[in-house]
Amino acid sequence: MSKFAYRAMNKDGREVFGIIDAENQALAINDVRNLGLFPTQVRQASKADERRARGKKKGGLSELYFGGVTTKQQVVMTRQLATLIDAGLPLLRSLNVLIAQQKPCKLRDILTEVSSDIQSGSTFSEALAKHPKEFDRLYVNMVRAGEVGGMLEEVLNRLAIFMERRQALRRKVKGAMVYPVAVIIIAAGIVLFLLRFVVPQFVVIFSDFKAKLPWMTTFLMACGDFVTYKWWLMNVYVSGFVIFWKLIAKVPLTKRIYDRVVLKLGPIGDLVTKVAVARFARTLGTLITSGVPILQSLKITKETIGNEVIENAIQKVHDSIKEGDTIAAPLDEAKVFPAMVVNMIDVGEETGSLDSMLMKIADIYDAEVEAAVEALLRLLEPALIIVLGFIIGFIVIALYLPIFALADSLSEG
Repeated sequence: MSKFAYRAMNKDGREVFGIIDAENQALAINDVRNLGLFPTQVRQASKADERRARGKKKGGLSELYFGGVTTKQQVVMTRQLATLIDAGLPLLRSLNVLIAQQKPCKLRDILTEVSSDIQSGSTFSEALAKHPKEFDRLYVNMVRAGEVGGMLEEVLNRLAIFMERRQALRRKVKGAMVYPVAVIIIAAGIVLFLLRFVVPQFVVIFSDFKAKLPWMTTFLMACGDFVTYKWWLMNVYVSGFVIFWKLIAKVPLTKRIYDRVVLKLGPIGDLVTKVAVARFARTLGTLITSGVPILQSLKITKETIGNEVIENAIQKVHDSIKEGDTIAAPLDEAKVFPAMVVNMIDVGEETGSLDSMLMKIADIYDAEVEAAVEALLRLLEPALIIVLGFIIGFIVIALYLPIFALADSLSEG
């Protein structure tokens, strides 16, 4: 197989350049057309052409797209690909149809590279594995299982459903956080305004009387001076804290302690556990249903959790199954997963319906996560009001205490 350099026009009328592998020039022209391009020149590739193509891949158009590939783009692409394959189109032809439909974006560049890799003899999963930022291990392994089992379109549909549900849960949590975040930002803006513009006016008044000021007023004036003249130090403090936190977070012992403490923080720990259980059940159930071996499924699931305590529990399950034991026993010993989850998994193992039982657990805990988030937000709203009331009240009292003291001294005089 030889390499051919081509120049072609895309559907937007822009000229593109690339390298393609083919048996001869006629097949190379046909392959370029299959990419949704209109070839204007196809010739034997020289070393310079290959260097140019490699340079384009490393630092060319793909790096001009900001934000990467979104989950929505992934879901739409996955569903469309499943539909095309289900309609009887070969995989390569289906990819080329998707490439032709895509507007210029990073996903289109990646699909073009995937198509080229498949033409060169790679499998679909091998081609996707070269782009780990866009297609994680879960995606690649499910595609590999679909290829081996001859049910790629079914697996792609399951992947799309999995990503949609995961994204829907994230959207709900983010949407629920909009109100408290907005309140905090507005309140911080009001406090900064008072410290920057109102407090300095009172400072001028108090300095004229040269009276001894209460500690509350002194503290408030110091805060006003800081916001007015040393505000840039806040950026230094925040940046320093973020850098320090990231450094200590990389220490295994620190992360282990943090993850253990988080799980014991009352309602927050309960929410973290529910999120982890939902993610564990949804990921493992989807992988098993798609035909991925159980040990490999557990390894991939472990990487999606994000809490070392729960990850260790899953590792124990992996080791247990490796020795021929069940899933439920080590989960029960870990004392991390709720008893109901362990019992449902035990029933699923005994009845041979572990995948469907895991999906039921995921649905139950997705709903519980939503309820827990709503409950936390209901607690957060009055807490925010109390904190803001305290801050505003402190400012008002600190400003008016000296005025009352001055008024008393004047009336006595």
